[in-house]
Amino acid sequence: MTPTRSRRYDLIVFDWDGTLFDSTALIVRAIQAAARDLGTPVPTDAQASWVIGMGLQEALQHAVPEFPRERYAELAQRYRHHYFAAQHELVLFDGTLAMLHALKARQHLLAIATGKSRRGLDEALHSVALHGLFDASRTADETASKPHPLMLQELMAETGARAERTLMVGDTTHDLQLAANAGTDAVAVSFGAHEPASFASFAPRFVAHSTAELHGWLLEHA
Repeated sequence: MTPTRSRRYDLIVFDWDGTLFDSTALIVRAIQAAARDLGTPVPTDAQASWVIGMGLQEALQHAVPEFPRERYAELAQRYRHHYFAAQHELVLFDGTLAMLHALKARQHLLAIATGKSRRGLDEALHSVALHGLFDASRTADETASKPHPLMLQELMAETGARAERTLMVGDTTHDLQLAANAGTDAVAVSFGAHEPASFASFAPRFVAHSTAELHGWLLEHA
């Protein structure tokens, strides 16, 4: 076993959509289609992608603010209809499995912190290739939504990791703010939902422009 002292981080927490899973475009289309179904102004690509990472209810309230609050459950139902109808088309980013297996081989604890629902994450994780890779996970419907720190705090408590030995990896400012709020370091990826220019004020330790870059940095520095 690799000695713990050789690792900078014991726990590496990944966002799911746009970080490990190539789902940003589908989420945007599903939000837009839901708004279109119910006759409310359709958000732009930028408006719809900005909310990725939040819990669904909060995300829809930000993306479609004109919609009556009492009908957001109906809007969420239409979003789920469009998302689940096409989610079978989605895949992990190239190189993701190799990266996760390499980190597990180095005895890192791995976790997921996502704005998805538990149902949505469990369906996405329903793959033999992913079996046993993650030690813990939290979804937005079972704890506080990003960027509230509770999601990371619960993952650290479950795995026994300290904040100074935990790294958050994500594609949005919500992920980076979550890390800041929980007192952990963060790494950003530029190939997800948010423009990398928005990351600077959060001072992530690294911004990866591909999964291969992320893999290399983690093996060298994590």
